[in-house]
Amino acid sequence: MKILILNAGSSSQKSCLYDMTSPIPNLAPQPLWEGKINWTENQNQAEITVKTATGAKLQETIAGDSRQVQFTHLLSTLTNGETKVIDDLAAIDVVGHRVVHGGQDYQEAVIITEKVKQAIAHLCNLAPAHNPAALSGIEAIENSLGNIPQIAVFDTGFHRTLPEAAAIYPIPYNLVEAGIRRYGFHGISHQYCAKRAAEILGQDLQSLRIITCHLGNGCSLAAIKNGCSIDTTMGFTPLDGLMMGSRSGSIDPGILIYLLQKYNYSSQKLDNVLNKSSGLKGISGVSSDLRAVIAAKDQGNQRAQLAWDIYVHRLRAGIGTMLASLQGLDVLVFTAGVGENSPAIRQAACEAWGFLGLKIDSAKNHQKPIDIDIATSDSTVRVLVIETQEDWAIAQQCWKLLQQ
Repeated sequence: MKILILNAGSSSQKSCLYDMTSPIPNLAPQPLWEGKINWTENQNQAEITVKTATGAKLQETIAGDSRQVQFTHLLSTLTNGETKVIDDLAAIDVVGHRVVHGGQDYQEAVIITEKVKQAIAHLCNLAPAHNPAALSGIEAIENSLGNIPQIAVFDTGFHRTLPEAAAIYPIPYNLVEAGIRRYGFHGISHQYCAKRAAEILGQDLQSLRIITCHLGNGCSLAAIKNGCSIDTTMGFTPLDGLMMGSRSGSIDPGILIYLLQKYNYSSQKLDNVLNKSSGLKGISGVSSDLRAVIAAKDQGNQRAQLAWDIYVHRLRAGIGTMLASLQGLDVLVFTAGVGENSPAIRQAACEAWGFLGLKIDSAKNHQKPIDIDIATSDSTVRVLVIETQEDWAIAQQCWKLLQQ
């Protein structure tokens, strides 16, 4: 079974094609084909990169066309040129989509119908950087591949097990009844990494207390007990929780009231400030990319140093909150772009928990570890760096749903 996966973001569209066989392997196989569109600040220009399992590569820039045309061009590389891996797009059996927000109604993977599309559209204002992009991807497949089955896998789904004490905000209950609650995000990644951690350690997932740290441009933590999410840092929207690349994370809600009253901020301006102009970018004035912030910090930039300090402080505080929910800790996992690639962040995060007996091996931490334990042999907590495989996790869910 050939499964095409679309993982849409506000500035990029990642795609890959898997050829699934039964039984499904636990470890993610290399996709037959991987394609990515990066949209530059000039929205009419796109950078397209493609690679295949056989080593073929393609890199080009397309200007002047719509995103729909650009995506259609990306799909054409599946069947044409050096990156050809199938004879016809009709060979694709199903398309799986990562959808960030599923609200209260969609907690499991579902086959996409007009009703599901309307629900995703209705939730766009709660995940403005992601749900619209997913919807565009769904419609692009409809235009390119017709009535092929499409499946939505929701980032909020894994957090459906949150206890009400963790999920419900202390607001008037009629607002809770209207659906304002903590949903949590990055669930596909958190679920995959918890399962993978148990496999790496050769232990039963049900027996482990795990904190997963998904640290990328967006950041969130999850407390996982008995294989279930019992607490997480993102909330009603992906804006809550940790300091992120350009998102503020949690701030005093009184700040919003102040900005509305004192400076007459519009909702659109608030959205731009909190989602696009805050976080590492807003504090450092350098970049939303932690690598650039670290480079500036190392050159003596004081605002970059402050951005680093706040990021680390809030990461440690978030881990502490998850620790309290779990009432102990067996495994700490780092994943996503920063979590997988920044030994300095892993070191800084772990230093705070030395009093618990958590120790990491500095040499292992700096050896670009992937899917290994970087804790010392005498550490009371195992510390893993895991390459998140969201696309593979989505493909697995698509397979299971179609088998049903």
